[in-house]
Amino acid sequence: MGLGGGAFTTQNKILPGSYMNFVSLSRAAAAPDRGVVAIPLELDWGPDSEVFKITETEFRESSVRLLGYEYGNEKLRGLRDLFLNAKILYTYRLNSGGTRASCTFAEAKYTGPCGNSIKVIIQSNLDDITMYDVKTEYNGQVMDTQTVTSAAELVGNDFVEFKAGATLAATAGTPLAGGSNGVADGQAHQEFLDKIECYSFDTLALVSEDGILKNTYSNFCRRMRDERGIKFQTVLHQKAADYEGVINVRNVTTTEGWSAASLVYWVAGAVSNCAINKTALNTKYTGEFTVVASFTQAQLEQCINIGEFVVHKVGEELGVLADINSLVTVSPTKSASFKKNQVIRVIDTIARDIANLFNSKYLGSISNNESGRVSLWSDIVKHHNELQLVGAIEDFDETHVTIAPGNMKSSVVITDLITVASAMEQLYMTVMVA
Repeated sequence: MGLGGGAFTTQNKILPGSYMNFVSLSRAAAAPDRGVVAIPLELDWGPDSEVFKITETEFRESSVRLLGYEYGNEKLRGLRDLFLNAKILYTYRLNSGGTRASCTFAEAKYTGPCGNSIKVIIQSNLDDITMYDVKTEYNGQVMDTQTVTSAAELVGNDFVEFKAGATLAATAGTPLAGGSNGVADGQAHQEFLDKIECYSFDTLALVSEDGILKNTYSNFCRRMRDERGIKFQTVLHQKAADYEGVINVRNVTTTEGWSAASLVYWVAGAVSNCAINKTALNTKYTGEFTVVASFTQAQLEQCINIGEFVVHKVGEELGVLADINSLVTVSPTKSASFKKNQVIRVIDTIARDIANLFNSKYLGSISNNESGRVSLWSDIVKHHNELQLVGAIEDFDETHVTIAPGNMKSSVVITDLITVASAMEQLYMTVMVA
């Protein structure tokens, strides 16, 4: 992340890197896997003060080891909604800094109350009375068994770190106790944002009704996109950011014990995994939260006009009304097209792909001469042709890509023109009746 990036006004950048502007045309490898979400959480188990990764498969198969709860536990309702679509989650424990549960023989691997569900069982080995079978039990289930002669031989597992100086003695089960969480506060959120900068993801999400926190995440998104050139969208609840990088979720949820902002889990997953040649419009909500989705036609129209992402009721189903972001104010450089998340996904993909291409192949390696610029032009044209092949853009004309020397001998200036393909949204039909 040390390379320069972001928008430019004049050709005055100092750091090596890729600087790109996306503007509307004045009016009188290229389809990557998506589905990566970054979201901070309050957890009862897991690493403190670090970002860690969970895949959809790991969540289904190893949630106890990673998060302290079985897949179907009520505590994981939000993540089940998220992983209906998301493939990878980068998360961070906001309530780090708690206490590890412990007993005479071991200490929990992580802080938090889940450590209080661990027991260490020690039995004499049936085949060799000089040895002990040491079992680690979690919520009544044996997770690890080791046969040793002393505690110094024990190796830590997914649930405990053993105390090498302990004296082993047969016990039917010694519980660990004293595990607790730390406090989730604004500083914890800032620490998460500082750490998440060096990861690549499609959506960042915050499940909160706190206005100060929503401002913090909205401002972070704007700074990353516009100043650092790091492209992602941020999903927030009822945050009128008037910015294409922020998706403003309108609906509230009423599930007891959960935030009214809990639909953010599902929206973050659905938007993150929406392909660049697709739209989330009309995607059906099949999650577990009770969503308030009764709106009049006039209210739905107003939601679109003010940049709100809405799930509405169609018959007995809930579906996405429009795949839009919070942008409301249009200008000569940001037309109404920038309100559509499908457009933002395409231009974000181009920004990522071309920056990666330039930084990995050309930066410091290829001369800024005619042949070098022709090579870069060819790679960009090839990239755009692939986008057109998958239906992300249309009517691409390679002559609209131009590359010229910049103001400095080391810089190049690219002008590009794309037309983002759009999914059908309205049908106007006239039927002549004889």
